[in-house]
Amino acid sequence: MKEPPYDRVKLDNYVLSLNMGLVGLVTGGASGLGRATVERFVRQGARVVLCDLPSSNGEEVAKNLGGNCVFAPTNVTSEADVKNALSVAQSKFGGLNVAVNCAGIGVAFQTYNFKSQTPHDLDDFKRVLEVNATGTFNVIRLAVGLIDKNEPNTDNQRGVIINTASVAAFDGQRGQVAYAASKGAIVGMTLPIARDLARRGIRICTIAPGLFDTPLLAGLPEKVRSHLASTIPFPSRLGDPDEYAHLAQSIVENPLLNGEVIRVDGALRMMP
Repeated sequence: MKEPPYDRVKLDNYVLSLNMGLVGLVTGGASGLGRATVERFVRQGARVVLCDLPSSNGEEVAKNLGGNCVFAPTNVTSEADVKNALSVAQSKFGGLNVAVNCAGIGVAFQTYNFKSQTPHDLDDFKRVLEVNATGTFNVIRLAVGLIDKNEPNTDNQRGVIINTASVAAFDGQRGQVAYAASKGAIVGMTLPIARDLARRGIRICTIAPGLFDTPLLAGLPEKVRSHLASTIPFPSRLGDPDEYAHLAQSIVENPLLNGEVIRVDGALRMMP
């Protein structure tokens, strides 16, 4: 039986560290949580394929980060687009160690609007599930094939998958049925995927962010932003996207984190 890696030298051999020049792929990487992750990974020494829609400013973001970042226009629901992004990782940086799924969308509509006698639009519901849940799985199922080509380290690890859910998966509010369902699906797939990939030495974790200072909230009036921040027990402020990215880095570098969903929300529990 292998001894636990309690001494420092042994533990170093078990760790996947960004400063080893790991190769990451980040979806939704042109803004918000995804952009913060791309920037932190590059800053820590990783090389990154930034994936976002062709209409995003992903090319500009990647260019500003230098030669260790490259943009791959990607719709996460497209098999061809994701395969192309993986080909970029292979041709530009020689493979893939970490895939971070940050791409996502949302709509705000209750199950039924009784004033207007209007049900939730079914196409909107399907679209949110398609991007958030199916898109996340599409990236995972294709990325692990490339990650599996890595030589395992001392701990038999080959790489890591990180997903983005939301506290809405647990505390979904009125009007969040589509978004909460899609994020709940990401939570639900985490453990079975961890079990599927365990024998290949590929870990997977999901981050469930609370209220973060992303472009989505940046457009709200300051009064609304202040109110939202006040609902967070401590610290009573919106999360900094780099705090999400810091957790993503920690997941990569902690070899025992696997199959877990981690809330990063300042003890926030959303009201109905």
